[in-house]
Amino acid sequence: MNENPIKVLMVCMGNICRSPTAEGVLIDKLHELGLQDRIKTDSAGTHDYHIGRPPDPRAQEAAMQRGYDLSGLRGRQVNVRDFDEFDYILAMDSDNYQSLLRQCPEHLKAKVRLFLSFSRRFNNQEVPDPYYGGKQGFDQVLDMVEDAADGLIAELVRVDAT
Repeated sequence: MNENPIKVLMVCMGNICRSPTAEGVLIDKLHELGLQDRIKTDSAGTHDYHIGRPPDPRAQEAAMQRGYDLSGLRGRQVNVRDFDEFDYILAMDSDNYQSLLRQCPEHLKAKVRLFLSFSRRFNNQEVPDPYYGGKQGFDQVLDMVEDAADGLIAELVRVDAT
């Protein structure tokens, strides 16, 4: 077992819908499994639109209906230190994935992946941005995020055991 915790960063554009939802779901699942000390998570946006702001009220409401509390999370922007600090940097879609790769030092690019690459149920590799849609979009994000979080945790437990 590794001595240092594995650090995971979830990334979307503004850090108020998808990435804080993914962070909140992952935090809850890690606590349920007693892994909160072995795996640390955070979220950030590729853009600076919502620094310091809580997640979108619609994201918070949808998450709360499934038992996830996002109210304590605050938006921040990805910074250059994140590429050194985090072991996994997981983009919610290909636009943000490409943005991360443009910022990432060449020798650290293997850390950057699409979050849905850990999904077991969803074949598409993008978590759609629900910001301009209705409640159904936020529920869809939760379905995708819950599934990918389970796959990610399975991977992290395997990596941590080596």
